[in-house]
Amino acid sequence: MEEQRLSAEEPIFDKRRHPAKTLSLGIQHVLAMYAGAIIVPLIVGNALDLTTEQLTYLIAIDLLACGVATLLQVFGNKYFGIGLPVMLGCAFQAVGPMIIIGSEHGMSVIYGSIIASGLFVVLFSGLFGKLITVFPPVVTGSVVTIIGLTLIPVALNDLAGGQGSDDFGSPLNLALGFGVLLFIILMNRFSTGFLRSISVLLGLILGTLAAAAFGGLNLIPLQEAGWFRAPQPFYFGTPEFKLTPILTMILVAIVSVAESTGVFMALGKIVGKDVNSKDLSRGYRAEGIAIVIGGIFNSFPYTTYSQNVGLVQMSRIKTRDVIVVAGSLLILIGFVPKIAALTQLVPSSVLGGAMVALFGMVVSSGIRMLGDQVDLNRHENLFIIACSVGIGLGVTTVPNLFAQLPDWIRILADNGIVAGSLTAIILNLLFNGLKQNKAVSLQTGETAEGHAA
Repeated sequence: MEEQRLSAEEPIFDKRRHPAKTLSLGIQHVLAMYAGAIIVPLIVGNALDLTTEQLTYLIAIDLLACGVATLLQVFGNKYFGIGLPVMLGCAFQAVGPMIIIGSEHGMSVIYGSIIASGLFVVLFSGLFGKLITVFPPVVTGSVVTIIGLTLIPVALNDLAGGQGSDDFGSPLNLALGFGVLLFIILMNRFSTGFLRSISVLLGLILGTLAAAAFGGLNLIPLQEAGWFRAPQPFYFGTPEFKLTPILTMILVAIVSVAESTGVFMALGKIVGKDVNSKDLSRGYRAEGIAIVIGGIFNSFPYTTYSQNVGLVQMSRIKTRDVIVVAGSLLILIGFVPKIAALTQLVPSSVLGGAMVALFGMVVSSGIRMLGDQVDLNRHENLFIIACSVGIGLGVTTVPNLFAQLPDWIRILADNGIVAGSLTAIILNLLFNGLKQNKAVSLQTGETAEGHAA
């Protein structure tokens, strides 16, 4: 009976609450994660030069898959799903790797890698407690920091108008980009609660309106988008499987699982549930299934969003019916390309201004992990961070560093995130062994996505 506590102890729906209030609370959860959900396909789609039609599909299917992934976790059973009021969204740390893989190998390899990483999580969900011992905070913090640093150039290129654009670095683009960044900064300084949680979304809206005032708005995507479109498996073609991209996405998936552990534990305390290892395994398995679904329908890997955990704590509404409504709304929105096309109105410079804050928060999220959970007075830990971040950033900024080495070395060395992550894992085992690795991410309730979105 203990194994079913999280999924069966309480009913999903609170019959005492008026349906209108449940609906409004669900909408609030959607708004809290909406900016994080839509900005990932916008960033990846723009970086990979997708067509208007392709980008509209990517945004729509992403929202739909967010809803499906959320419901997988909420409706917990003995096989998968943690049965807590948790929402899932795009794994933000996958943005950089997806852009790199797509630029080098194409879209089909991206989704082959995502499917493989999801299967990896599903197959090894029961053993992740042991596997995560090689991902203590000193490793996960370093990896998240590396991912954030590799994304900063993408943000600045977009802020200037998009690499290769005719108006790159124009005063208007710089004014829009830095204006949005300033707005987000002021919102985080002077607002609190829900307004602060949607500061990025508000910044994108106001920045887009400002661009419209200067005639910088392209309405073609909205005009061409239809009102309904069913999901299409393998929209970007048959998935291809290559070792280096697969290893990259597996590393991203492991980091996501490690961070989700903290979210599960924190949420369990908020709602008064004891989360045990079997509960965690079911949660990991649902996350893996969500990643596979993302690969099949050509969207993204999915992970828990900590800003929605904050909403649970703030609203004090701990039943799962609110999250069921939120997930269902996301699925409904995902079937309507017109809604997805609205997000394409955001100009590159406006998006870039928001991305500076978002990607910077990924970096600060990694630094916070290191500061809060790692003993920085130990020279060994400082050395691990220094070498792994140095290697990861170095390989990213000097992509031809290993061009003349054999292919079997380049498989692991050509990607900055993989190279930096492996450096952190190896050095941690060398200096710390497994003696300090038992508390991996169990003390943290925030993720890179939570900070970013």
